[in-house]
Amino acid sequence: MIVTRTPFRVTLGGGGTDLPSYYEQHGGFIFAMGLDKYMYVTVNRPTVGSKIRLHYSQSEVVDDVNELRHELAREALRAHGVRYGFEVASIADLPAGTGLGSSSCYLVGLLNALHHDRRDYVPLQALAEEACHIELDILKQPIGKQDQYMAAYGGLTVLEIAKDGTVAVRQLRPSSSDIADFVSRTHIYYTGEQRDAREVLRDQNVAMQQKDSATHDRVEDSLSRIKDLGYRILDTIENSNFDNWGQLLDEHWQNKKRMSKKISLAKVDQIYDEVRERFGVLGGKIIGAGGGGFLMLYCPENRARLEQFMEDHGMPRMHYMIEPEGTKVVAQMGHGFLSPHRSMAMQESA
Repeated sequence: MIVTRTPFRVTLGGGGTDLPSYYEQHGGFIFAMGLDKYMYVTVNRPTVGSKIRLHYSQSEVVDDVNELRHELAREALRAHGVRYGFEVASIADLPAGTGLGSSSCYLVGLLNALHHDRRDYVPLQALAEEACHIELDILKQPIGKQDQYMAAYGGLTVLEIAKDGTVAVRQLRPSSSDIADFVSRTHIYYTGEQRDAREVLRDQNVAMQQKDSATHDRVEDSLSRIKDLGYRILDTIENSNFDNWGQLLDEHWQNKKRMSKKISLAKVDQIYDEVRERFGVLGGKIIGAGGGGFLMLYCPENRARLEQFMEDHGMPRMHYMIEPEGTKVVAQMGHGFLSPHRSMAMQESA
């Protein structure tokens, strides 16, 4: 039995420019951070029995891999030649559909476990691209490349995406004091709403692909502004100008909302306006594609009062730290127990 642990992520800048419909025309840019909230995936080859058993929010027991309804598990197992006699189970610290990249965390964690099962050592970049191939090329999902890469790498990570889809990865190494300042002022609150990111991203994808559509120019302009803001956000954080980061966060949010009416929620907009007026919040946004999940707010002062206000409005704060590593194997049982260690996917850039 092999257990992997893969971090969720929060996009800080450039969100949406990692979709092929945008980066194939303009190139993409992502700046994101891994969280100390995880997806755990366990794989096992039972001693007896030929069924494939899959346990997630549902359970599936099938005779052949092609019968699985769970698309990510099915394609990952098929890619690694698993047809029968295998078991996969997953649990997570956070619910799906909350904008933190859970689907790609599951896929990258499963692929990492499958490589480990085969004693096949692969670089993190190859692991991320394998997940991208399954989600974008095989399953034709209207998503981008950031979730797979952030699941693989974690940390404070910059992704430069070329027009041909090649991704250059760079990781920041801020001081512990800078991390503490950033985390104490950048709050994350759970809205209680869940949604499928693909529904929100589909509008963006269609608008970018159909150049004669009524929304193409608006969406393209918004994404180009978001990309430029991503570079500016990276610069402010690298230079520890966190209040400036908060102001840019608001600018990012205003541009993001221009792309689709599905991105924000009326109750979130109302609360956002109120916390900016009453508690000195400089900026914020719904994390991920939008439409629900978690709300990120930057608040340099009045942080305890803000937290109480949000709690009173049914939006509890999620306390977090930045997870410096990506997916990793944390245990193996069967031929002995392995203590927690780095992923068998090689950390060539760490």
